[in-house]
Amino acid sequence: MAAVREALPEGRYGRSQDQRADRRLKIIGSVLGAAFLAMIGWFGYDYVAGQDISAEVIKSRIVSDGRAEAHLEVRKELDADGHCTLRALSEDGGEVGRADFRFDERSERIDEIVSLRTTARATAVELKGCAAGG
Repeated sequence: MAAVREALPEGRYGRSQDQRADRRLKIIGSVLGAAFLAMIGWFGYDYVAGQDISAEVIKSRIVSDGRAEAHLEVRKELDADGHCTLRALSEDGGEVGRADFRFDERSERIDEIVSLRTTARATAVELKGCAAGG
């Protein structure tokens, strides 16, 4: 008895169009994926390396109806000057106080408790951002 063959012999007639298209799509997908990962890496590096001053509110405390305090940790280059903006928020999320604090000390890390005057009772203190220079 002879075996019946349903498929074409491998390699005899070349690749099919579907196999060539699949290979091309895999190559294009790999190149685009690698480019996307490189772009995300570059954006992350540029964001981190581009900041001269960064800060974080460690904790905050509402002292009275007219004042709030925040423990602020600032990290900067040794000779960098700059300022950070804090704002106090009411229970409904409205702003009840805002203040800028300058950091001119020749230190890379500054821990400071700062005080904000408020127009009404605050429930939270938020760091808006920091900037280098005047």
